[in-house]
Amino acid sequence: MSGCIIGLAHSPFGKLDTETVESLIVRVANDALKDAGIEAREVDEIVLGHFNAGFSAQDFTASLVLQANPDLRFKPATRVENACATGSAAVHQGLKSLEAKTARIVLVVGVEQMTTTPAAEIGRNLLKASYVRDEAKIEGGFAGIFGTIAGLYFQKYGDQSDALAMIAAKNHKNGVGNPYAQFRKDLGYDFCRKESEKNPFVAGPLKRTDCSLVSDGAAAIVLADVETALRMKKAIAFRATAHVQDFLPMAKRDILKFEGCALGWKQALAKAGIALGDLSLIETHDCFTIAELIEYEAMGLVPEGQGARAIKEGWTQKDGKLPVNPSGGLKAKGHPIGATGVSMHALCAMQLMGAAGDIQIKDARLAGIFNMGGAAVANYVSILERIK
Repeated sequence: MSGCIIGLAHSPFGKLDTETVESLIVRVANDALKDAGIEAREVDEIVLGHFNAGFSAQDFTASLVLQANPDLRFKPATRVENACATGSAAVHQGLKSLEAKTARIVLVVGVEQMTTTPAAEIGRNLLKASYVRDEAKIEGGFAGIFGTIAGLYFQKYGDQSDALAMIAAKNHKNGVGNPYAQFRKDLGYDFCRKESEKNPFVAGPLKRTDCSLVSDGAAAIVLADVETALRMKKAIAFRATAHVQDFLPMAKRDILKFEGCALGWKQALAKAGIALGDLSLIETHDCFTIAELIEYEAMGLVPEGQGARAIKEGWTQKDGKLPVNPSGGLKAKGHPIGATGVSMHALCAMQLMGAAGDIQIKDARLAGIFNMGGAAVANYVSILERIK
């Protein structure tokens, strides 16, 4: 075990017009410290996950966390970025400090404010997480990239429109119970399956309901070494972690295999000494429904090309044998880039504490997290369990 979550906080995700990057950071930082029952002066290190890429005029944002409390002044603070896996990159960086024994308590914050950016700029900003030299001209922004992936998958394995609509409907239904979710409406399978004025095609075979939302939001967790955590009121331990980085250009990889995701899961499960089926739930990176479908295969739930089986047979439903995205996922919860990975860890910790309310998975013991940057380029896996 490399460390434990001892406190957490989560803002609502959505269009937060009255917030700023700074106000969101301050809000969740203070709430997480309060939840952990510790004072700001006890924090040894701060890690901020903030993608930015043009979404915020304020760059160099690590020191904004110090605005939460004067006692954070002079603490080492670092901003990390790894595209849409920025939040998990921040979490794993904090764990490394605990492992190195350079810190006993680390405050990790993830934040993004995207909705104040004009739509055309949003697309350009997101494409900075692709291999710009070759891929920036793909129509439809990042949706175009995953639309291309979906089209290639359809060509190889047949039309998967039914399965993608089922994934979208599942995640929207789950999101109804998540108080932090941006979109809390059960759209139903029929709406997600049919092209309509409200659900047009966006890129390739992907419709609007196949795409995650542009969001504002923040989340924070307080990490502590195991010895310290066991003296606190709660301790959610990292049983295993893995980080696998792949080539950036899609042309250098078989983009339908998500090989970095597969290797990350293989490494983490081996370190944890468990099988995939031992997990009580998974929060996975459904930036687009095709991503969740391929991730079923990469995590080892089904063989390559059979992702549809997992959703069609109900395995990944909230009451299935391996619930996937009981929070509603990025699809319903929203995807403020720098906050996403931290949010996944916070919500899984809530599940293991039995404190997830309407999205609670009964008797949750082990939770898996997969957070992805780019098109399966930055791949982070965490496996959590409650030890107190």
